[in-house]
Amino acid sequence: MSTAQSPEKQPVALIAGPTASGKSDLAVRLAQRLAEDGRRGVVLNADSAQVYDDLHVLSARPTEAEMAGIEHRLFGAWDGANPCSAADWAAAAKREIAALHADGAVPILCGGTGLYMRTLLEGIAPVPEIDAAVRAQVRRMGQEEARAALEREDPAAAARLAPADNARTTRALEVVRSTGRTLADWQAQKEGGIGDAIEPHPLVLLPEREWLYERCDRRFVMMTEQGAVEEVQALLARDLDPALPVMRAIGVPEITAWLKGELGRDEAIAAGQTATRRYAKRQYTWFRHQTPPSWPQADNFSDVSSSFFVSLFRKEA
Repeated sequence: MSTAQSPEKQPVALIAGPTASGKSDLAVRLAQRLAEDGRRGVVLNADSAQVYDDLHVLSARPTEAEMAGIEHRLFGAWDGANPCSAADWAAAAKREIAALHADGAVPILCGGTGLYMRTLLEGIAPVPEIDAAVRAQVRRMGQEEARAALEREDPAAAARLAPADNARTTRALEVVRSTGRTLADWQAQKEGGIGDAIEPHPLVLLPEREWLYERCDRRFVMMTEQGAVEEVQALLARDLDPALPVMRAIGVPEITAWLKGELGRDEAIAAGQTATRRYAKRQYTWFRHQTPPSWPQADNFSDVSSSFFVSLFRKEA
């Protein structure tokens, strides 16, 4: 992810971090601080659950009160029946960023989906459409068979991937079989990224883990009391494909099991809390190790708007 700065480039603030780390609140406070300088800040969602209109409560999408009058875009922009890939989101984000820059506004990317931000900044590998017959053949394989095939056909990928990582094993194998080139070869040709065309102002929020996990647990309980159950009921009534991302979002499988009588209320809440904490842990690890060393990290964000984004505030309106 490029972080090169140039006075000729337009600014984009990036606020990243695990779920429940306080990103949304910080993004609003940053936009409010920009308004004090006579500049307009607009928050752009970079979270793979908050893109879905069906997941207002379970994705912790900011409420009208939490938005505090600040414009928010790309929240609830996709219907759950239509999966939003990283490439789909990046294309939409590029359009919004260009429009905001043309308006003299400052885009504030805010979210916990690192792949979204990486795709936007670095671009995406131009992998051709996978041959349907190859895809079907690969996806009929068991994990052990697919792993053994990958070790033969793309040993470098097999060395990178954990033996139990079925999704990535399948993807790497179908790419090499369908295109005759490894996924790594394609990824070396990423295109469409905007990292070198903007002036990024990034911050990664990595609060103390126990504080984060307690917040995750408390928030999941609140969700079940504030509309999450009704949200899942509405999803189930649509009879969507259970493989869709919206149906696999954290909280949906757990509350579905509760509604179907497969889990009790307390068991479903405990399962949802566990899934949320595990997700937060994965995000925490990703943002700690996968973002550029030049991206500042903060665990206490009581005054980050002035201490971390000072160069953004000093720019002329």
